[in-house]
Amino acid sequence: MLTPNHCRPADPIVMGFPAREAKTHVFAMASWHLYNQDRFTAFAIQKMGGFSVNREGVDRRAINTAIKSLETAERPLIVFPEGATTRTNDLLNDMLDGVAFIARAAAKKRAQTDPPGQVVVHPVAIKYFFQGNLLDAVKPVLSAIEQRLTWEVSNDKPLLERITQIGTALITLKELEYFGKPQPGNLTDRCQLMIDRLLEPLEDRWLGERKEHGVVPRVKALRMAIVPELAQDAVPIEEKKRRWNDLTDIYLAQQISCYPAHYIASMTTVDRILETVERFEEDLTDKVTVHSPYKVVIQIGNPIPVGTKRDRSAPNDPLMAAIRRELQLLMDQLAAESPLYVDQ
Repeated sequence: MLTPNHCRPADPIVMGFPAREAKTHVFAMASWHLYNQDRFTAFAIQKMGGFSVNREGVDRRAINTAIKSLETAERPLIVFPEGATTRTNDLLNDMLDGVAFIARAAAKKRAQTDPPGQVVVHPVAIKYFFQGNLLDAVKPVLSAIEQRLTWEVSNDKPLLERITQIGTALITLKELEYFGKPQPGNLTDRCQLMIDRLLEPLEDRWLGERKEHGVVPRVKALRMAIVPELAQDAVPIEEKKRRWNDLTDIYLAQQISCYPAHYIASMTTVDRILETVERFEEDLTDKVTVHSPYKVVIQIGNPIPVGTKRDRSAPNDPLMAAIRRELQLLMDQLAAESPLYVDQ
C-alpha cells in the first residue's frame, strides 16, 4: 500500500510517475463523484487503475476491492489517508482510520496463504516547488481580492502584511455572519471558534453528540448522516434545502481548517505563500489561477510492516501513528528545500 499526502488535485496523476519508473500498474481508491464529472474522466480513472469509493457511507464493496488487491498483491494500492485535498503541501491534515482497517484486514488474509505473505505500507511524500517569480504570480491575485473587498489596491505594502490583512478580513466577515460581531483572540483561536460554531450545532442535531477529534473525521461523520438520503432524492423539498445549507456550513468549516496556524509565519517559504494565496482565491471564487512552472518531487519512505492485530491498549491506532510520523518526516525533509521568502 502506498499512502501519499494529498495537497493538490494533480496528486493522483503525479503518482503515475513512480508507477512508470517501477514498470507496474496500480490500483487506487477514487471518490465516486469523480466518475460523474464526464465520460472521459470516468474512463481515464478506470484505465489508470482507479475504482470508486463512496465516502459518504461505509462502502463495503470498495473496501473489499481494496483488501482483495492487497491480498493478491497483483499491483500496489494507492490510498490517500487524508481523504481529501488539503492544499497544505508541508503539513498533514487529519487522517482517516479506514486505511489501517484495509491494510490490517489484508494482512490477516495474506498471513493465511501458503507460504504466508505480508502487507507493508510505504508513506509517499509529494512536494511541489514553484519555479517562477512569486511576486509576479501573487500580486494580481491579491489585487483582485482587495478590489472584491472594495479596498484600494495596496501593491506598496509588504507581501506578508497584505496576506495577513486579507486573512483577517475574511474570517471577520464570517464572524459577522454567524456571530453578529468580530470575535476576540488571535487568528488561530478565532478560526477554531468558527469551526466549532459551524460543526457543533450540526453534530448535536445529526449525531446526538459532539466530536472532539479533528475536522476531517468530524466532517466525514456529518456527511455520512446527511448525504445518503439526499443522494437518493428521498427527502422533501424543504428538508433538501436544509440539508444543503448544512453541507455548506460543513464545507466552510473544512475550508477554514485548511489555514493551519502559523503556516507562513513559522517558515515563510515561497511555496507556502503561494499556497495561501491560492487558497484565498479558490475559497472566494471557486477557481485558481494556474501558476507555472512547477517541479514535483516524490519521495517514497521505507516499508512499514502491517500486523494482523491492533494493539487496543494504545490510545491511537499504532499503524496510523506510524504512517503519520514517517510521512510527516518525509514531508519535513522536502519542505526544508523550499526557498525562503524575505519580505520586501
